[in-house]
Amino acid sequence: MSESVGRVLGTEDATPLSFWVGVGPEAYAQLDDVLTTERQVPGVGTVRISGVVTSVRSRHEGAQFDSDVFDIAGGLLPAQVQEAAEVTVTRVEPEVFVPPRPGSEVQRATGEDRDRALYFDGMARQVPLGFSRDGQPVFLNPDFLDGTRGAHVSISGISGVATKTSFATWMLYSLLHSGALGAEAANTKALIFNVKGEDLLLLDHDNTKIDESVRDSYRRLGMEPGAFKSVEVLAPPREGDSNGVPDVACRSTGVDAFYWTLAEFCQLSLLPFVFADGDDDRQQYTMVVHQVAARLRKEARPKDNGAISVDGQLLTSYRDLVDLICERLSDDETRTEWAGSAIGLGTVNAFIRRLIASGRDIGRLIRGDLPPKGAVLTSDAQVTVVDLHNLPDRAQRFVVGVVLRTEFERKEKAGTARPLQFVVLDELNKYAPREGTSPIKDILLDIAERGRSLGVILIGAQQTASEVERRIASNSAIRVVGRLDAAEATRPEYGFLTQAQRMRVLMAKPGTMFVAQPELPVPLVVNFPFPAWATRPSEAGSAPAATARSGRALSPTAKVDPFDLAGDDEDDIPF
Repeated sequence: MSESVGRVLGTEDATPLSFWVGVGPEAYAQLDDVLTTERQVPGVGTVRISGVVTSVRSRHEGAQFDSDVFDIAGGLLPAQVQEAAEVTVTRVEPEVFVPPRPGSEVQRATGEDRDRALYFDGMARQVPLGFSRDGQPVFLNPDFLDGTRGAHVSISGISGVATKTSFATWMLYSLLHSGALGAEAANTKALIFNVKGEDLLLLDHDNTKIDESVRDSYRRLGMEPGAFKSVEVLAPPREGDSNGVPDVACRSTGVDAFYWTLAEFCQLSLLPFVFADGDDDRQQYTMVVHQVAARLRKEARPKDNGAISVDGQLLTSYRDLVDLICERLSDDETRTEWAGSAIGLGTVNAFIRRLIASGRDIGRLIRGDLPPKGAVLTSDAQVTVVDLHNLPDRAQRFVVGVVLRTEFERKEKAGTARPLQFVVLDELNKYAPREGTSPIKDILLDIAERGRSLGVILIGAQQTASEVERRIASNSAIRVVGRLDAAEATRPEYGFLTQAQRMRVLMAKPGTMFVAQPELPVPLVVNFPFPAWATRPSEAGSAPAATARSGRALSPTAKVDPFDLAGDDEDDIPF
């Protein structure tokens, strides 16, 4: 049954896009409520006008001075408390844009009326996002996420409070488990770069801290709570380890090391990604970078275990390669061949200094002592987590740039948008800053502008959207904001928020996000459920049965039984 809230005010202008409601004495209206009213239009009939409450006020009618409040409270002056709510119109049916008439009754929209007001009724498919303030489900139209009518997501908020990464993984979970993708979900892939701690390395383990209320919230959204079912973790080799053991502390199974051989480094021209800092591209030595990369591609000959030989000299480590390049650039006879004829000695020396410094950061990722692994992402898992948190900044940039280029080129060669490939990348303002250029920024721009047609969907997160390349932000169909810094909230990049919402983001609690999607003129405030997967080792429970049986994704706290026969399904005991 519809609940009457009040009537359209006659003391404030009512327009086809917004109007004020006088709240009745026995009713209330709060921010984010969905309200609806009707008007009879000659020749058209009933026009239903629906919207979202974006501002609420309360005041004494009859008071003239600030001090009158004390006399009114003491019963010495007559006055009446009146509340009013501003409604921003979201939908008009039929689309005859007329203002509601003052005095018209306004009701709280529920059920089908609420779905129509928020365009949920027109979504052939729905991705659950969480709950609104009235406890009702909020949905996202996947057409604006999977490339059908739009693509890409931009998530902004201050670190540690806005829960940007948690919302990104929740959105992936909902997309893959809600049925919104249908049969296509089985083949959809997700690539997640983990840049902070090991929180994202346990996505395939149940969260033991969730209670029945959390489980119920998942079920109300049409999903069963649980961990991601198919996860592979890739981590860099440990520093100084000759066997390439993954540098991960919270788990020892379901993890594989990633690295590139010297042969791959030369043949694939990966040297520019060593100089992927935005400051690098503004220097003249970037011309030397491309010249040296071309020379390595021409001169390097692959040997066993990923090693190479150049002019008969065997190189088995990144340090060996750096020494050879420096030697060729320092020799007057070979400098022109390796650096180019128009490059000055000062520019060459600047390149050499930068290259030598990279040895500390990149060395363990470029190997000549281990067999090649092929492409970094060779896993059949649905979700692949690339762990970067133990790497210095330069190495992180290198990995992100090379992996993104590899995946984008793979999709280009496939020539089809299906299956979809989602990419979750935090600290987007570092990899695609507003100023300057870099190899990584060029790739991210390519993904933002052409990824939709290739089925590569970027879910980018950043503390400050104002510092991210404009073309990436403008190509994001879905925009999400958590808690913001006061100065950042005033930036034009957040112009899609209402004035009241710009104030509210300053105090938003973890788990509360403001989500803007193209069909709705007003961002919706969403509270998403607590993760049903472990976000730290202390929460980690069991892994999915299929992967646990194979021994690839045991609990990080589980003890390995030395008498257990791995992979034996017929006997419970070995003797």
